[in-house]
Amino acid sequence: MGKKLVIILGPTGVGKTDFSIRKALEAGSPVISCDSRQLYREMTVGTAVPTPEQLAAVRHYFIQDHTVTEVFSAGDYEREALALIDRLFAEGHETLIMSGGSMMYIEAVCSGLDDFPDIPLELRAHLWECLREDGVASLADQLHQLDPETWEAIDRTNSQRVIRALEVCLYTGRPFSSFKTHQSRERDFEIEKIGLTRPREELYARIDARVLKMIEDGLEEEVRRLIPYEQMPALQTVGYREMFAYFRHSTSLDEAIRLIQRNTRHYAKRQLTWWRRDPDIRWIEP
Repeated sequence: MGKKLVIILGPTGVGKTDFSIRKALEAGSPVISCDSRQLYREMTVGTAVPTPEQLAAVRHYFIQDHTVTEVFSAGDYEREALALIDRLFAEGHETLIMSGGSMMYIEAVCSGLDDFPDIPLELRAHLWECLREDGVASLADQLHQLDPETWEAIDRTNSQRVIRALEVCLYTGRPFSSFKTHQSRERDFEIEKIGLTRPREELYARIDARVLKMIEDGLEEEVRRLIPYEQMPALQTVGYREMFAYFRHSTSLDEAIRLIQRNTRHYAKRQLTWWRRDPDIRWIEP
């Protein structure tokens, strides 16, 4: 039999963790996580990492093995994940299970990412300082002037994405979009993509309930411990941004919870919009 990577993808809250564990047990495979936030050991409650029981059921990789003080890009994930996949195949696995919802991580593994220039740390630090002083909207406006194509395509509330595109524009004098060649790299293993989906009302109800469970499980305390690292790229994400705003007295706790629910639903919608363009995904209801 040939080597096969089965990718379990889908919107946040759809049920990928349980489904991927069942598939991994069937295949005799570990689970290779492709979640860009479950990667960090300080982010447990707000990222809905697998429970200790789930982690004990099957070996997981890329779960809480980095720290929020590190910058870990999709390119870093591509290199490390492919090295892991090669090693696991060499050890005798014929089918491997990958699971997660990070679009760029999955894109990196399946097709490879374009080669972008290395950015001086001074420029990156300057842009993060601008973010602290002026907010993400100001940086997004600057990106709109330099690269309207990228401005139109990305999530303009995601500080990390906006800064990544803007720093390339400023450093090279070229639009970020001009570096994207869209040339897929060949992989020496077969890739099967299984997309999990649910009726919208059911998915949104699951998301709202999960946010309330995060509050019960101590999300507020977790985010408070991370206040010294608020500006790190890993923490520019739903669930953490809203709680930081609550701590600054910019909003009430009830409003922060409502915003986390709303923004998580919006993120799920963006995930589905992204993946609906891919004809290779086989969609099922878990």
